[in-house]
Amino acid sequence: MALFGALFLALLAGAFAEIPGCKIRITSKALELVKQEGLRFLEQELETITIPDLRGREGQFFYNISEVKVTELQLTSSELHFQPKQELVLQITNASLGIRFQRQLLYWFFYDGGYINASAEGVSIRIALHLSRDSTGRMKVSNVSCQASVSRMHAAFGGTFRRVYEILSTFITSGMRFLLNQQICPVLFHAGMVLLNSLLDTVPVRSSVDNYVGIDYSLLKDPAVSASHLDMDFRGSFFPLDQGNWSLLNQAVEPQLLEEERMVYVAFSEFFFDTALESYFQAGALQLLLVGDKVPRDLDMLLRASYFGSIVLSPAVIDSPLKLELRVTAPPRCTIKPSGTTVSVTASVIIALAPPNQPEVQLSTMVMDARLSAKMTLRGKALRIQLDLRKFRIYSNQSTLESLALIPLQAPLKTMLQIGVMPLLNERTRRGVQIPLPEGIDFVHEVVTNHAGFITIGADLHFAKGLREVIEKNRPAVPTDPAASSTPPPSTAAAAV
Repeated sequence: MALFGALFLALLAGAFAEIPGCKIRITSKALELVKQEGLRFLEQELETITIPDLRGREGQFFYNISEVKVTELQLTSSELHFQPKQELVLQITNASLGIRFQRQLLYWFFYDGGYINASAEGVSIRIALHLSRDSTGRMKVSNVSCQASVSRMHAAFGGTFRRVYEILSTFITSGMRFLLNQQICPVLFHAGMVLLNSLLDTVPVRSSVDNYVGIDYSLLKDPAVSASHLDMDFRGSFFPLDQGNWSLLNQAVEPQLLEEERMVYVAFSEFFFDTALESYFQAGALQLLLVGDKVPRDLDMLLRASYFGSIVLSPAVIDSPLKLELRVTAPPRCTIKPSGTTVSVTASVIIALAPPNQPEVQLSTMVMDARLSAKMTLRGKALRIQLDLRKFRIYSNQSTLESLALIPLQAPLKTMLQIGVMPLLNERTRRGVQIPLPEGIDFVHEVVTNHAGFITIGADLHFAKGLREVIEKNRPAVPTDPAASSTPPPSTAAAAV
């Protein structure tokens, strides 16, 4: 009975689970590029390691090792891979760290000092980033597990007391190795929990697109990690800015991502585009008003000739500016098929004379049905749409006879839309909508594929900015309260000396 209840609850939860409007898959093909950029960042972070001074005495010899700095990371073998179910793992083996420090030696009244280079050999690091969804719907590094060890240290001492240093080198290098082992994981923990999360903070979650609408890219669940890819399900929904809590029920086909040949794949369902169209409609942005000189001259002449009878009935306004108002009357709808993407629009068209300081004289009201073809492109991180008018018809909702009278206006009005309206729409859509990727990372070599109910875009990744540059730009302020900072778990570095 308990098993039946659990099964019922699981089915119930699945039935009410929100369908994503946007999905992103990052494949293992991207990991080599990410690893190279990540290792440069890791090397810079390891250079921030601060090792306490080493002071000691052996017989009559007093020594002090200070200003210990990591200068470089030399790699022999490294691997970045996905680890189910929610981790990204970096494994470094048999690496070496270049180290520089100042030596001071006192023997009775004799003093020796100076800087010397050393190396930490057999460095092994394993760092696992646990990825999850936070309360705002953003992907975060929720935990960092780290193991690090240095197997041996080597320092070539010279100078007056070279032979003395050779005797003391075992004590000095063993102490330095112990301290270095303890410092690596805390530095990497801070890099993951604080610095990488500041990079993920640059991913848009709920932001404005323009003055009319915003977009919600919040994650619907934790990222799903397999051995070959990482999948993220986003809400992918637009909303009018003046209606922040507005939302539509997603009844579209759920996008599917099956390919793994490219570094990244992005999928958008019809719901993604329908919410954009609905939001602009709700915001009152889908209307166009042309008055006087804004009406193309040829169209002005044609309309005046077509409605000459109505115009002469009002001789006082016969020379008044012509007014053409186009207003979408219902939210447009997007249809995605393997053959292409179309947008269906229904609008009212009002033709009138607009005499200054007088009531306008309405000449005609008609209904327009149009079908636009939509071509999707991806540039950088911006999804852009190019619209083209394919089908167009106007008719009267008053009488069939009036619809027949409108037939001569079909061609010129279609031309007016192509010349006067479509460039305005494309100017707006050309700005594009940002895809939820961190700052500094762009798409290149994009390929768009249409499916039944959704589109997919396969692409490769390109670092337009270095990881360090973006992180430094968005580095969080240092907390004044020490308790507010991210504290690493107890170090798992090898502690043997």
